[in-house]
Amino acid sequence: MSSPTNPPQNRYRVTGPDVDLATEDVRDSKGRRITEDYARRAAEYDPAAVRRGRRSLTGGSTHSPRVSFRVPESLRTAAEEAAAREGKSVSELAREALEQYLAS
Repeated sequence: MSSPTNPPQNRYRVTGPDVDLATEDVRDSKGRRITEDYARRAAEYDPAAVRRGRRSLTGGSTHSPRVSFRVPESLRTAAEEAAAREGKSVSELAREALEQYLAS
């Protein structure tokens, strides 16, 4: 976790001498060739600007609270099958069931 007294660690480090990307074939971890343009975009990349996680169910940038609970394997399997039939996630199915229960 970063803070003013504990700054975030840089994920990148210098591992060797400078390289001429125009003449040398350097690849990233996915096998893509690293060019000067690739290196420039990587240096400008701001991971803090990337939205993480799913959209808020509450709206806007508000955090949606998480509720978790344990169920027997048979109930999980039945929920997964029902969700697949309805084209929903198990979370959507569980949210709807909880909303219906609390509305009754």
